[in-house]
Amino acid sequence: MGEPTVVVPAYNEADRIEEPLEALVERYPVIVVDDGSTDETAAVAENAGATVVRQPENSGYIAALKRGFQEASSDIVVTFDADGEHRPDDIQRLIRPIRNDNLDLVLGARSTIPRPSERFLNALTRLRIDVADSGTGLRALRRSLAVELTLDTACTCGTFVLEAAAKGARIGEVQIETQAVEKPRGVAWQHGKQFFDVARYLLVH
Repeated sequence: MGEPTVVVPAYNEADRIEEPLEALVERYPVIVVDDGSTDETAAVAENAGATVVRQPENSGYIAALKRGFQEASSDIVVTFDADGEHRPDDIQRLIRPIRNDNLDLVLGARSTIPRPSERFLNALTRLRIDVADSGTGLRALRRSLAVELTLDTACTCGTFVLEAAAKGARIGEVQIETQAVEKPRGVAWQHGKQFFDVARYLLVH
C-alpha cells in the first residue's frame, strides 16, 4: 500500500484551510471537495497544491465525502476536516493498523467532544460498538469500504461507524488531540434527525 489519499470536504473555509493543506500536501495526495463555496476556498486549496473537485452547489458534508471517496485512487483514504482542528502528524498512526491488516476503519478519537448532542449520539452508538468518538472527522479506512458506504443520514455521527460495522468492517480507534480553532459553533440541528437514524441502524442492522 502506498500513501493514503486525504479527502478534505470544505465549505467556505478560505480563511482556515491553507495552513492544514500546506502540511498535508508535503506528504500525501490531497483531494479538497469544494462543496459549492461562495468564498475563495477552491483557489486557496489549489494554490496550496491540493487537487480540487468542485460540487456545483452546496450539497452537504456527506455528499462531499462520498465524492472524495469516488475520486480517490489510493487503497486507504483519510477524512480530514478543513478547519485546522486535526493534526497531519496523526495520520500515520491511523493508517498503521490498516496497513498491518488488523483493522478496516480507524477513528481518530478526540479527548473532548464539544457538543452534548454529539455525546448523546455517541452513547447510543456504543450500545452496538464500543468506540469513544463515533463522530470524529478524522478517520482512515480502506477505499474498498469507503465506496460501499451509502451514508444516507443527516450527518456521520454514529451512523458512519454503524454502517461500516454492518458491512463487517473491523473498527478501532487511535487517541488524538485536536488543535484549538476560532470558529462559530451553531446549534447542530441535524442531530435531532440523526437520533432517529442512529436508532434505525441499531434496530435494523
